[in-house]
Amino acid sequence: MTVGDLEFDVRIGGPDNGPAVLLLHGFPTTGACFDQVVGRLHESGLRTIVPDQRGYSAGARPEGAENYEFGHLVSDAIGILDALGVGYSMVVGHDMGALVAWHLASKHPQRVTGLVAISVGHPSAISASLASSDQRDRSSYILDFVKPGSEDAMLADDAKVLRELVPDDSVLPLTERPALTAALNWYRANFTGDIKSHLACGPIETPTTVLWGDGDTALGREQAEASGRFVYSDFRFSALEGVDHWIPQNAPAAVASEIALRSSVW
Repeated sequence: MTVGDLEFDVRIGGPDNGPAVLLLHGFPTTGACFDQVVGRLHESGLRTIVPDQRGYSAGARPEGAENYEFGHLVSDAIGILDALGVGYSMVVGHDMGALVAWHLASKHPQRVTGLVAISVGHPSAISASLASSDQRDRSSYILDFVKPGSEDAMLADDAKVLRELVPDDSVLPLTERPALTAALNWYRANFTGDIKSHLACGPIETPTTVLWGDGDTALGREQAEASGRFVYSDFRFSALEGVDHWIPQNAPAAVASEIALRSSVW
């Protein structure tokens, strides 16, 4: 699918006339991380749109970290909806894709019928939790991601680090260096320099659900649950017991259920 001068790989499924759901993956997975979720959504009558985002699609891989700031990622998502003629959609995001989803809902509320953020809370809630909880320690891995040459460590021993990180094959495209560099540029663009400015996100006026697993070692409960303070609409926090960070893969039924429940609000 062409958006501007970029070409995105996009999976589309479900009834053509069903309410649209845009699903945005995080690092280091492609949209394939939602493979166990989309079928359940189709059974609920929902139409799914699952792009491999900027850097993950081979045809949408500009050079330079500055090309991966959240503003560009949000514009890509809107461009994909425009290309499909979708005026408004529910938006679902996991991991870094959740941050894109929060920014999208803030900047384009008229395009978003509902928001489901998985694992990652509102950027303002994350900022607050860095000072009041163990979130700063949990987030320390980002320092390794933004280092020059961090690709070497991740690709060593047949990309052992990446392969052991994710519980399915959605990580495999990032075992190629160009794809991995582009994916890491999301962090280099937004978690270096004026990080506060990069992350700045307004309040959300869209009905919102935050889904979080209590086994998540990277993201703590506080940043997820406190996101309700920044949602000026119906807000639901759902905690999954015994589930780690990889909620779309390890709890797909719960993800689909929360999406279907949130879609019924509209």
